[in-house]
Amino acid sequence: MSSKNKSSLSFDVTLDENMVPEKIEWKTENQEINNCKAVMTSLWDEKDNNTLRIDLWTKEMMVEEMRHFFVQSLITMADTFERATNDAESAEELRSFSKEFGKKLGVIKDGA
Repeated sequence: MSSKNKSSLSFDVTLDENMVPEKIEWKTENQEINNCKAVMTSLWDEKDNNTLRIDLWTKEMMVEEMRHFFVQSLITMADTFERATNDAESAEELRSFSKEFGKKLGVIKDGA
């Protein structure tokens, strides 16, 4: 029987009295605790053939930070899509959309 490598990632979320996240911490088993203001996690449910999501952000997450977070997330999703599917053309379409969306939000300046 061969042994398999395992790794874990955990999130601890501190909530206020209204169940709104005040603090989000994340860590792996080999790393110290890190703080973040937002996390978006997507999980593929193979049984239901559907995506499950967990989206959290703290009260301190400013709207401008959220705009950056979304645009950067979309661009990195295009990179992941290309690596996973080897479909460079579709990935580039997503990157192009993401950059235009970022320009509309003022996150990406014209010429970037």
